[in-house]
Formats: sequence, C-alpha cells, structure tokens
Amino acid sequence: MANLSGAVRTQRRSWLKPGTWHLRTRLVLVAMALLVAICAAIGLFSYASMDSFLTRQLDEQLTGAADRARDFGRPPPGASGYKPDPLEGRGQRVGTLAGRIQAGQVTAGFLASDATRKALSAADNQVLLALRRDGVPVDRTLSTGAYRLVAAQTPYGDVMVTGLPLADKQSTLTSLVWTITIVSLGGLVLIGLAGTVLIRRTMKPLEQLSEVATQVSRLPLDAGEVALAVRVPPSNAHPGTEVGSVGHALNQMLDNVSNALEARQESEMKVRQFVADASHELRTPLTAIRGYTELMRMTEKFTPDGQRSLARVQSQSERMTALVEDLLLLARLDEGQPLKLSEVDLTQLVIETVSDEKVMAPDRAWHLDLPEEPVSVRGDASQLHQVLVNLLSNARKHTPPGTTVTTGVMRSADGSAVITVTDDGAGIPPEFVDKVFARFARADASRATPAQPPLAPASAAAKGSAAGGATAGTALRTADPQGEPGVASAEGTSGLGLSIVQSIVEAHGGTVEVTSRPGRTEFAVRLLMQGAAPAS
Repeated sequence: MANLSGAVRTQRRSWLKPGTWHLRTRLVLVAMALLVAICAAIGLFSYASMDSFLTRQLDEQLTGAADRARDFGRPPPGASGYKPDPLEGRGQRVGTLAGRIQAGQVTAGFLASDATRKALSAADNQVLLALRRDGVPVDRTLSTGAYRLVAAQTPYGDVMVTGLPLADKQSTLTSLVWTITIVSLGGLVLIGLAGTVLIRRTMKPLEQLSEVATQVSRLPLDAGEVALAVRVPPSNAHPGTEVGSVGHALNQMLDNVSNALEARQESEMKVRQFVADASHELRTPLTAIRGYTELMRMTEKFTPDGQRSLARVQSQSERMTALVEDLLLLARLDEGQPLKLSEVDLTQLVIETVSDEKVMAPDRAWHLDLPEEPVSVRGDASQLHQVLVNLLSNARKHTPPGTTVTTGVMRSADGSAVITVTDDGAGIPPEFVDKVFARFARADASRATPAQPPLAPASAAAKGSAAGGATAGTALRTADPQGEPGVASAEGTSGLGLSIVQSIVEAHGGTVEVTSRPGRTEFAVRLLMQGAAPAS
C-alpha cells in the first residue's frame, strides 16, 4: 500500500504529459502554422492570378497603342521620305513609348506627364535595338522605369516599337500584397484569439483531471486513515468522449484505491487493537511471574544452579514486561491520547538522562554539548524523557565499548528546540537508514531473542533490566568492525525503540531525522518553539 501514491503519480504523468498548458500551446501553434500556410497559399494564388489578369489587360492596351501608332505613322501617299511621329496619334496616353527602327537607327520617345514628347537615352535605344521583332510583348527596364514593349515589322519597311509603363501594374500588385498581408495578419490574430478560447474551453476538462490527479498525488497514502473523497466531476467522466473516458478510468482507479485503503486501514486497526489488548492482558501474568519469582527467592532455598535459573526467569520476565510496556505506549500514541503538557527544561532533562546512562555504560565516553541558557519547551515531560532514554540506549546498545556519544541541545534560528545524539560508531547500513523508524525494524536477519550467558547472576539480570527500562532499541549496527559480536546482540532489541521516539516527537508536533556514515551517526529531534500548540 505504500506504493499507491507513487502509482497515482505515475498514472497522472502518463495521462497528462507534458501538461495541459504545453498541450494547449502546441495546439495553438499548430493551428496558427496551418493558418499561416493557408494564408500564404491564398496570397500566392491571388498574386499570381492578379498578375496574369493585369498582364493580359496591359497586353490588350499595348496592342491597341501599337495599332494606333502603326496606323498614324504610316507614310502618306506622295510624301517622299516623310513619316509622321507615332506619338502624335490620337488616343495615346501619358507614358506611352513609340518609335521606329530603320537602317539600324532608333527614333523613339515617350509622352511625359505634361503630354510632351521626351527622347530616350542612348542606353534605352540599345535596349530597343535588341528586341525581337515578332510582335510578342516583353518586359524591359529603361531609364524612365519598367515597360511592357512590343516590336513588329511594318509593311512599309521599318520596325515599329510600342511600349506602356508597368508602374500601374506594379502599384496594383503592391497594394494587393499589402492588403493580403494586413488582412491575413488581422485574421490570424482574430482566429488565434478565438482558437485559444476554444482550445482553452476544450482543454478545461483535462485541466480538471490534472487537478484531481495532483490532489490525490499529494495525499499521504502510505500510512494512517486517508479520506480519498476527491473525484472527477460526472460531467467530465462520461465515457462518450475521449476526455470523459480518461476521467471515467481515473474515477474507477480512485475507487479501487479508496477500497484498498479502507481495507488496509481496517486490517491495520484490527492488528493494533489486537496488539493493545494482548499487551494489556499480558501485564497481569507477567506481574504475577515476577512477584512469585521474587517471593520464591526470598522464602525458598535453592542450589546455586537453581538460583541462577530463577534469576534467568526473572530477567526474561522483566524483558518481556519492557516489550509489553512499549507496545502499550505505541497503542496509546496511536489512539492520540492527549499529552500532559508542562514546561520542560530540555537542558536539565539531558543532563539527568546522560548521567543515568553513564552509570549503566561507563565504558562509553558520554559528552554534553549544552548552551549557556536553558532551553525549554511545552511538552509531556515523561514522554520526552522516554525519547532521550531510547536514543541514548540505542547508541549504547549498537556501538562497541570506547565509543564517544555526544548529546546536544540548541535553539535553532526559527526558535524551535533541537536535541541531537551523535556517536562515532560503525554507522547504520545505507540501505537501512530509511527504515530505522519502522516498527520491529532490525538490520540483522534474525529476529530471535539473542542468546545470553547461560548462568547470569541475579544482579546482572537486574542491571540489564534497569538499563533497558521500558525501551527496546532498533538493531542497527549488528557487528563490531573488528569481527566481535555486535553490541546489539548482548542485550537484545525488539525494534520498537526508535518507532516510539518518532511517535512521541510527532505527537509533540516535531520531527526526528537520522544521518549516518561510518564514524558518525546523528539523530536530531526538532520540537516546536515554546508556546506553540503541539499536535494532539
């Protein structure tokens, strides 16, 4: 069940990648590209059609001008060598070019804007001489501008050249280009805006699907009771459309996940209730065993072997009692029982707890790192003491003799209190760091009760019980680097100590973290600043 949240995130990514925003942008860009291509095609077709139409129209006008120039320029009968100027004929418009080519000589001119005849330059005459004399119109550029020219042989022996300016045609085509460009850009803007609105409305259901998937992906589905009430609206979960099919599938998946979460929560609650009930019922027989053991030791006489066996019974019953007390404490924390809040001086609490550990483990170097001013928080004094006992006991049980354990207290920049327990032991295996706060988590493969010396004196058993108290540290470092048996195996652990630490700290609204590498392992407990309300 811990992977349900990840599954939802994966499903969301597979449906919505690369995101509705990127998809909407891509659709708009594709639509705009298609519109640009269509406008460009229409523009080119319109330009080509208009150019062909204007060319045909100009050729018709050129044919008329050539006929008038030829008819007017015909030599009159009886006139020896005289030929009229074709530009003086009627109906010739401004800009018309007319002339003769005779014996390699060009006599030509054009009508200026003031209706007077203007001569051509020598370069223009050379252009006219190079024209083909087949009567087919061609475009040429003269000193006065671009012209549509035609040269044709006349019956009276010379070549008549006629031309009309292309300025009007080019002006019309330029106006057409600007018109098409402006209209196309305006149309693209309007269609782009309309398309954006339309695509936005079309993609809105997909955005709602994304929002639902995002909300689900942020829920803590891995533990605790989860209310998975969020669903895709019925309007967007109708299988009749593509988006509706996705919404319907997402709702079905969420229903399946919700049922699985409810089943998991029900099973988890049954297990917790069973553990709590069993632990509560075990307290009475365990108390009876310990009481009768003490009574027998005080009233009966046993052989030395019998005394050692009876001490073993008492030691194991005390160890079992500690485990039961841990389970009951976790059950109370799971139920969310209110804390007994008071002002707790963490500095004094650390000093007292470390002093107790010095007595139980004088073979470790116990150091303190305390501020000059006391650090106080609002919390449950007995439970915070339990946190320190468990962390120090964890450092003691899972490190070899000679290890330095430093306990520090400080006030962070945001005003919260931070307690650190640091040792220079072998460290926690990297693959196990993320599991140290799990219940019954142990790094060693065996979960059996570690072996103890067969003949343990009663005083040693009592001392072991006092050292463990109501805690059981998580077996993290199972072997000494030099090959000696791990310290964890000497006292035995249940894997509940650090889980209790996390539950108590979270009940106070704080956090606990661990960092570990060979030669340095640090547990950091961060508690709310003084006066803040802890979590109930």
